[in-house]
Amino acid sequence: MTTRPTSDRVREALFSMLAADGLLGDEEGPRVLDLYAGSGALAFEALSRGASAAVLVEQGRDALAAIRDNARALEAEALVRVVPGKVDRALEKLEGPFGIVFADPPYADVRVPAFAGILAGAARLLAPGGAFVLEHASTDTPPEIHGLTLDRSRRHGDTTLTLYRDAL
Repeated sequence: MTTRPTSDRVREALFSMLAADGLLGDEEGPRVLDLYAGSGALAFEALSRGASAAVLVEQGRDALAAIRDNARALEAEALVRVVPGKVDRALEKLEGPFGIVFADPPYADVRVPAFAGILAGAARLLAPGGAFVLEHASTDTPPEIHGLTLDRSRRHGDTTLTLYRDAL
């Protein structure tokens, strides 16, 4: 539980939303970026649904071990790049574009004013036409992300999924 996995119900809703938008399921699916990756469940699910590669950013030692174990168990090591460390520092080194960016931070982080800057840094890595997904507490208002437009939010109990797209 230290890896904060997204519940099966929320994960299924998320991937149904992405499939309906035509973001997964193609022959050569998008690269995905999984920030605050935890166990890597979102990235591995995306790979199972056609994503071409995944970059996972995580700082927790237990979570990093879980990601590596999961990659081995799923025989996905060749498709996965693990970036250990804090998200804000990792974003400075990463190169896009990514068709899908997942951000599942500790929910308290969403309320911190500096968090908007982290999200803006991640948004610059999003491919044109891609999707940025933020998982946050349903009690929190989704933040504005510079360069992106809030497309929709879907509440699932205590968790809300907010999908952002390119600002046109």
